[in-house]
Amino acid sequence: MKGLTEIPGVRVGHASDYEALTGCTVILCEGGAVAGADLRGSASGTEELPVMAPDHIAPQVHAVVFAGGSAFGLEAASGVRRYLEQHGVGFDTGVTRVPIVPCAILYDLGIGKANVRPTREMGEAAAAAASEGPVQEGAVGAGTGATVGKLFGMRQAMKSGVGSWCVTLEGPLAAVKVAALAVVNAFGDVVDPETGRIVAGARVSAASREFADTARQLKRGVRGAFPRANTTLVAVATNAALDKAGAQKLAALAQAGMARAIRPVHTPYDGDLVIALSAGRERADLLALGVAAAEATEQAILRAVKLAPSLGGVPGLGG
Repeated sequence: MKGLTEIPGVRVGHASDYEALTGCTVILCEGGAVAGADLRGSASGTEELPVMAPDHIAPQVHAVVFAGGSAFGLEAASGVRRYLEQHGVGFDTGVTRVPIVPCAILYDLGIGKANVRPTREMGEAAAAAASEGPVQEGAVGAGTGATVGKLFGMRQAMKSGVGSWCVTLEGPLAAVKVAALAVVNAFGDVVDPETGRIVAGARVSAASREFADTARQLKRGVRGAFPRANTTLVAVATNAALDKAGAQKLAALAQAGMARAIRPVHTPYDGDLVIALSAGRERADLLALGVAAAEATEQAILRAVKLAPSLGGVPGLGG
């Protein structure tokens, strides 16, 4: 299982700073991909999202960047643009080629060094490292400083990171694939949709591995630390052909996977975002693609916490 790179034409690269506990993840589609976005929650940080709107002149994007560092991390996208420009990739304006690179950030300044964030150079390095090989998962790239379960603050949170998964459709649609890459930095807990049990999240104390159950605590009126700095970022890619409106709808349908795997989700303290990429010519019903996208998203989210090791004093499930 390669994850997102199961989709032909899609490459993924990371750059990680394990001293500052931050980084960025770059998804390259140098041949161009039709893209759509669905943003929920109230704490987002983004750049170039309007280029994916159905009425925008740019027909495709050439990369997507996810970065830590809060708003400072948006700088990483300029390094990816520089990398693509040097390789002759971009929207042809008649004078030059302008790479179209949407970017979204998460807040990881509370775990490592708050004065060190992803830079232009880090973005360029992640782009240069991008490959078609299996996606590296866990505490890497934009997930280096990611955490979940922050009702009571970082002392009782758990480590998270990057996860990726691919779903292949069946029967006459067996040539169609839908894959997801998730960077999980959620306010809420991550749950297993099959059992409803919490996999990683807020703990009852800093020394305990017993889960507090964020949703239950909120319903009881518990007011914790409420850090206003979270966000889960997901990229969904398919080898099926979609127009921009179809890609936008696919992003919205993929949000169902986020809702099944994170509790609570889309909160005022998260900037949850899905970007969908169509990078192929296969034919499939949009609803079928949406079912697969939601499944790939929930599995990618589960892998993001299961494969993340303990870092920065925050315990993880991956060692």
